Amino acid sequence: MPPVKKIVMWLVVIFLLYAIFTSPDSAADIFGSAWDVVANGVRNIGRFFDSLISRS
Repeated sequence: MPPVKKIVMWLVVIFLLYAIFTSPDSAADIFGSAWDVVANGVRNIGRFFDSLISRS
């Protein structure tokens, strides 16, 4: 199974490079949106633990 995993990883990398080179504005928008989702998730986890600590 590891060779299949490596091939899939390379296909994903090649696709990402293709998307960046053919449409950099759209790729930047997608990356920005993904970054906002990650940042919002981390912020919400912080709020959750802050709320948990303040209840004690």
